[in-house]
Amino acid sequence: MTYDIAAIRSHFPALAAGIAHFDGPGGTQTPEPVIRAIADAMGQPLSNRGQVTVGERNAEALVTGARRAMADLLGASPSGIVFGRSATQLTYDVSRSLAKTWSPGDEVVVTRLDHDANIRPWVQSGATVRWAEFDPGTGELTVDAIRAVLSERTRLVAVTAASNLIGTRPDIPAITRAAHEVGALVHVDGVHHTAHALVDLDALGADFFTCSPYKFLGPHHGVLAARPELLETLHPDKLLPSTDAVPERFELGTLPYEFLAGTTAAVDFLAERLDTEATGTRRERLAAGYAALEAHERVLRAQIDEGLAALDGVTVHSRAADRTPTVLLTFENHSTADAYGFLAERGVQAPAGSFYAIEASRHLGLGDTGGLRVGLAPYNDSQDVDRLLTGLTDFLKR
Repeated sequence: MTYDIAAIRSHFPALAAGIAHFDGPGGTQTPEPVIRAIADAMGQPLSNRGQVTVGERNAEALVTGARRAMADLLGASPSGIVFGRSATQLTYDVSRSLAKTWSPGDEVVVTRLDHDANIRPWVQSGATVRWAEFDPGTGELTVDAIRAVLSERTRLVAVTAASNLIGTRPDIPAITRAAHEVGALVHVDGVHHTAHALVDLDALGADFFTCSPYKFLGPHHGVLAARPELLETLHPDKLLPSTDAVPERFELGTLPYEFLAGTTAAVDFLAERLDTEATGTRRERLAAGYAALEAHERVLRAQIDEGLAALDGVTVHSRAADRTPTVLLTFENHSTADAYGFLAERGVQAPAGSFYAIEASRHLGLGDTGGLRVGLAPYNDSQDVDRLLTGLTDFLKR
């Protein structure tokens, strides 16, 4: 297993600006192969998908190629991959389609840990809402907390695979088993999780899984993965002449072909650049690449944790036993917004806020303000961490 951080960093033009980026949870920087793939797609003939003209065939190839790439990344079927403007939009689409099949008194379970994109669409669906709480002291969301709010009327459980605010990774396989025992479907928000761990849809037990390529080196759009046979049972609102085939029935309008080219390139980057010694199928190379990435991130997270522990007046809210390399901080007698600005002036990007995880921020006692979020991405190195810790030390001395 080889993780050549210098070689990886060389593929990111944005890093030439000299910024130490800890804003990966909000969106990663873009490697040159992804940029080139987007440009190449836009530089060739393109039209609506088909098989007659060159432009039609090019468009068709970009779509099918991106479906195969995302299927390899998520351990899913290409015919169960749906593309949309964002994970938020796709979740709303699923919630509205499912709500058509529900009756008064049917229930959905949402959690305080989730990003609002996996809460509000279900709260607004018309179903009775049951809240699963996480422990604000440990950051843990347990399967028992989910079981406590399940009933024979539960139709769906919405849960995150990893908190974008504090990094907590709940035991999704256990949660999906509990939900399925009462006949409920499970909608998993994998937007933050997919940037840090290889996804296996079947192993998770998720019925629906969303992610966003711009969180793992790709362009801005959303992806939904589900079993094709499950998608066949859903009937979203759509235009009369548009196809009713799955997965296309969920994709309103013309797809962004150039972004799909970029998404395929991002998946290939993860398969080829994170572990340059990996061999086998793309799925096998992705598994090796993610293993190398997780090992690299564990080292950097330990460096961050050790450095933060040496600072007085810092509260770390990311405490779960299983978590991504994402840390939420607050300070005694110091504003996190001021820390954000102070670090930014020194070329360290670590933003402050609640990052749409408004329920989690409030449950932690941080109100709508949240904290300073430090998150790792594949291009971070130990020098970045040194700059972060030096910046925080200087800030706290003010």
